[in-house]
Amino acid sequence: MTLSSKDVYRRHARLLKLLAHETRLMIVDRLSRGECTAGELVEMIAADQTTVSKHLALLRAHGIVEDRRDGNSVIYRLLTPCIMSFFGCAASVLKERRGGRRLERGERTAEDKR
Repeated sequence: MTLSSKDVYRRHARLLKLLAHETRLMIVDRLSRGECTAGELVEMIAADQTTVSKHLALLRAHGIVEDRRDGNSVIYRLLTPCIMSFFGCAASVLKERRGGRRLERGERTAEDKR
């Protein structure tokens, strides 16, 4: 069975929605540099364990990360390193959109405010 073009785009849209959260992007970015424990992610993100666990569960359910137990720790790793090309692409889009200006934290354009 082959997927129709519409189904493929629907799946792509779901993946982009999954990534459309800064906490999940932070997790993916951190895991692109190697495995780490859930505790390290909690500390890095400065959020409670429950919040981080929910984000990790979503990433795991979509095949982005996987986990393994090591004693009392749960260690996560990025399953799909190719997803990091998305970060480069997003940076290029933002750079072009801002006319080459560096993106400032929290900066929004008039288009964003609409």
